[in-house]
Amino acid sequence: MDDRPRDEVSPRRYIRLRAEAWGFGLGSLCFIAGALPWYAEAVGAVATGVTFFTGSLLFTAAGLIQLLLSGRRPPHRGASTADRYDWWSAAVQSVGTVLFNVSTFAALLAAIAAPDAVGIGWRSNAWGSLAFLVSGGLALAASRRRHELWQVRARTPQAAWLNMVGSVAFGVSAIGAYVVPDTTTFVSLFWANLGTVLGGLCFLAAAVLVRPGATAAVARA
Repeated sequence: MDDRPRDEVSPRRYIRLRAEAWGFGLGSLCFIAGALPWYAEAVGAVATGVTFFTGSLLFTAAGLIQLLLSGRRPPHRGASTADRYDWWSAAVQSVGTVLFNVSTFAALLAAIAAPDAVGIGWRSNAWGSLAFLVSGGLALAASRRRHELWQVRARTPQAAWLNMVGSVAFGVSAIGAYVVPDTTTFVSLFWANLGTVLGGLCFLAAAVLVRPGATAAVARA
């Protein structure tokens, strides 16, 4: 049992918090780059698919670290309300990242099979985006009771709001990427790409805000 004050972190958790921030930050950069039309034109459909898939793997790794930081099992009966919100937020987000793994990998395989096909490439996954929205709402609830969390500065209200806005942007991207039945036309390819870029920028900013240098006291043995 770690009896440190809630404004300090143990060396092990400090390292994990660093890895979490790096994972979400680098993953966000991958999603931002992949959604830029001129990047896709410059590197091709396959490389763009690799970029999205790499970003989704980084998100999954970072999400798993966040879940481990929140607790290795569902909060027990004595857990605080904030810890329950925090754990469920991380758990639902992890489900969302796995859904992005599946959709980005499928898009990559499609690009390898037919790199010149019309409309080829990844678009924001609706179910993954929904999971991110639910996770964002739970994170906001946890941030309102952050004095109860395992580390009060690891989940800041600013970062929680940025993640929520980013999740909304991914949701807008998923709507824009919807293909109208009986056609091959997206609702809005512009918003599909812009939503992904804006969402990535929000997640990147949130990762910068929660990096240990900004949130945690120097780890003490």
